[in-house]
Amino acid sequence: MKHLQIIEKNGQRVLSTSQLAESFGTDSKIINRNFQRNADRYIQGKHYYALTGEELKAFKGSRQIDDSLKFASVLYLWTEKGAWLHAKSLNTDLAWDAYERLVDEYYHIKEKVVPLSKDQALVTVLRTTADLVEGHESIVKEQHELRKLITDVNYKVEEQITLDHGEQRRLQKGIATKVYELCDNPQNRPQLFRELHREIKDRFGVASYKDLKRKELQTALRYIENWIPRKVS
Repeated sequence: MKHLQIIEKNGQRVLSTSQLAESFGTDSKIINRNFQRNADRYIQGKHYYALTGEELKAFKGSRQIDDSLKFASVLYLWTEKGAWLHAKSLNTDLAWDAYERLVDEYYHIKEKVVPLSKDQALVTVLRTTADLVEGHESIVKEQHELRKLITDVNYKVEEQITLDHGEQRRLQKGIATKVYELCDNPQNRPQLFRELHREIKDRFGVASYKDLKRKELQTALRYIENWIPRKVS
């Protein structure tokens, strides 16, 4: 996806109509036409912002938009939820794939947390333990603090461990089983795969199913087993 100029409105990232059209592989006229045809579904402040008059003038002064829009009398800015409605109207593989990338790479910037490996955690424990023993006055207190420290570190390490290869395969198998159970038409299965992957990422707040925590595996499998798509053909 082409690097997008960042535009912000009311503390959230938004996209101009031309940026949204380019991302979805279409043109602004189609975006505008879909909006006009489904205007009753779009809520200003939730799906989009329509800037006019002094508000538009002030926004242009913030220099968040390119020169091609400086003469516009109305400026539409689309939120993540607005982009979802447009992807739904277009309903093409390209639009859905682009929407996923927009969510992952533009609308949300997630802090990348790199879990400690067990070896790294062990080194941390040993170093901290050495400092702890050296600084304490009594052996009893040192032992108590050491046990508490090891327990805390082990808990934090377990909390951060993600799925290994075998667990990822188990999750993939669960997804495939559910899709094949719901749909007999091979042409419609890719859409269900994409929809289920999106909902897993949204449900567990991860960029990919591979980033699921090991402790969440059983919950994710139950979620997949009970999942109902928006529409099954």
